[in-house]
Parts: sequence; structure tokens; C-alpha cells
Amino acid sequence: MSILNRAAILLIAALALSACSNKDRFDNAGAGAGGAGSGAGAGVVPGSANDPASPAYFQQAVGDRVLFLVDQSTLTDEGRATLDGQAQWLLTNTDYQATIEGHADEQGTREYNLALGARRANTVREYLLSKGVAGTRLKTVSYGKERPIEICSEEACYAKNRRAVTVIAAGGLTS
Repeated sequence: MSILNRAAILLIAALALSACSNKDRFDNAGAGAGGAGSGAGAGVVPGSANDPASPAYFQQAVGDRVLFLVDQSTLTDEGRATLDGQAQWLLTNTDYQATIEGHADEQGTREYNLALGARRANTVREYLLSKGVAGTRLKTVSYGKERPIEICSEEACYAKNRRAVTVIAAGGLTS
């Protein structure tokens, strides 16, 4: 059996199993009285960006990153607003841990940017702590200029790389 055939069979099996995961999916008996077809939870797909308890929701709706000005590790008003949302999400979803990644733009030495990334990650960590998130749930790491999301010698690219990103994971701390 070819690899393509095996992949197709596995895909069909996965789809068949997922179709069987909700035995009440066709039961509309309670749809008018708060059942599956109505209310605030209608249409929420667990784990998707419309599930308020999912990492996808955290990343897309709350926001997983804050940006910094050149050579700065102080938060902007916009950054604080994003972190307020992150703190609220983390306080509501206590099964998740967070690793805060500090990043810098490509300008400057590797050592300088690693230190700047660490300061940015620590600034975010301290802010989340001040909002009540337990320190045991937060870890920091600095990547300096080693993981740019934009590569070009223009301010627009540099600005996107001056960031701290909060990466969440269920259970133990992320690596």
C-alpha cells in the first residue's frame, strides 16, 4: 500500500471518528430552551479560535504579543491593554502555563539584544504578576535577535521584531 493510500485511509478514519464524537449533535429537543442550538455557547468549537478557553482564542482574540519602542523595555499603553487581557485570560484558565519570549530587532550585537529581550520578557512577567497571575505559571526566555518574524532593513520590519510573545501551554511550563 502506498504512502498516499495510507494517508487517505487515516484521514477518512479520523474524519469518521470525529463525526461520532458528539452523540447528541442531531438532538434539537432543547434548542429553544438553552439547548445545543442556542445561547452564548452555540457554535463554539472546542479548541478553536471561537472557544474562549483555547490557546487559539488567546492568540487571536486576546493577543499573544506586545511591541516595544527602540531600545526600550517599558510598556506602552497598548501593551498594557493587551497584557490586561492576557492576565484576565490566565486567571480564568488556570490549567495553562505561559512562557514569555523576549525578542529584539536585528540592530545591535547579539549580547545586547539577548539582554534587551530578557528585560522585555521580565517586564511582561512582572506586569502579569502585578495583575495576580501566579509566578509559578510564568517562565521567561530571551531570543534576542535570533528569531525575527520580519527580515528586512526597514523600520517597519524592525518594529515587528521588538516584541514579547506570551506562549501558553496546558499543564507544565512550555520550553
